[in-house]
Amino acid sequence: MTSASRAEFHQQHQELARAEAQRLFAQKAVLQGAWLNWVAAQLYNLRPAPYASMVRRELQQLQAPTEK
Repeated sequence: MTSASRAEFHQQHQELARAEAQRLFAQKAVLQGAWLNWVAAQLYNLRPAPYASMVRRELQQLQAPTEK
């Protein structure tokens, strides 16, 4: 993927990736101790891989304030 097409892909999927990360993060309180394994499986099943990486980054940003 060229950097131009990578940037295009990112722009096209940013909002969807953010929404998916928020959906996954919302389950943390529900699943509690089981959340980590569940979210890992959810991320593993996302395709294509660049989209899964975007969701993972968004999820990391959502978690950052709670880990302090």
